[in-house]
Amino acid sequence: MKLFITGGAGFIGSNFIRHILNKYPDYEVINFDKLTYAGNLENLKDIENSARYKFIKGDICDKEAVKKALEGSDAIINFAAETHVDRSILDDDDFIKTNIFGVKVILEAALSAKVKKIIQISTDEVYGDLNEGGFAREEHLLHPSSPYSAAKAAGDLLCLSYYRTFGLPVAITRSSNNYGPYQYPEKLIPLFVSNLMEGKKVPVYGDGSQVRDWLYVLDNCEGIDLVLHEGEAGRIYNIGANQDPEISNLHLTKEIIRACEKDETCIDYVKDRPGHDKRYAIDTKKIRGLGWAPKTSFQDGLKKTIEWYKNNKEWLDKVKSGEYLEYYKKQYK
Repeated sequence: MKLFITGGAGFIGSNFIRHILNKYPDYEVINFDKLTYAGNLENLKDIENSARYKFIKGDICDKEAVKKALEGSDAIINFAAETHVDRSILDDDDFIKTNIFGVKVILEAALSAKVKKIIQISTDEVYGDLNEGGFAREEHLLHPSSPYSAAKAAGDLLCLSYYRTFGLPVAITRSSNNYGPYQYPEKLIPLFVSNLMEGKKVPVYGDGSQVRDWLYVLDNCEGIDLVLHEGEAGRIYNIGANQDPEISNLHLTKEIIRACEKDETCIDYVKDRPGHDKRYAIDTKKIRGLGWAPKTSFQDGLKKTIEWYKNNKEWLDKVKSGEYLEYYKKQYK
């Protein structure tokens, strides 16, 4: 099978490409990535010379570039997206372009090329705040709270409309908060770990009571792989770890602080962000029915992740410069 993977130089995309090439010796991968601030080819340094891997720099909003690069591919996995909520609050232009119009371009190209399967990578954030308890199932109404999640919800609905109207074989995965190696340090876990490594404080929004479900990135890759091969077109699949008990941001912060051998004086409580959802929780019965289950416990995953960042300081130093510093100063004042 020849896979056309968009956004493959990013966090989840690069881990997925490595997973595919390691698991399937007869598969080929085209990595189509714009290389925004979060796209980093060093994430795939170890496989860049593989005869089964090809990188093409391009924007999913560029119709001709997508059409040309897609030729001969059997399936599309769309990881390409603007993903950080905080950035979408500062300026949502790129989120609307990439997460909606970019999805439209991919769907049109897939329809023209008669691609056999398309997987749209989405997020549990489209369901919005579940503060009253319970778990969001795939048919749950969408209540996105941020420009980021609203744009992702729009992209998802566009995918479903192309399935219904044109019969395009597209499926959607919605995962909870991913963590693991190669994650850009604007996200909570790598941000806090790298700050503590540098002797800085960690910024906790509000009182830190927000609840998230934490999914180790390689477990998510396994789930996406399963949906690619066994999932049904027109369906949505939630992928989450379903931690019990649930984990608040403050609890996670204290776990990271302990693992980095620091104390709680490192916590800097900052003003909460606008529209901050209190709790995300998803029902994962559908994908578990296909035989998937997370293999990595939160404790093991967090330990492996912290060790990876400690052992890859050179990678961190490169990404935490230039654009990153400008954003950090703007966001946290």
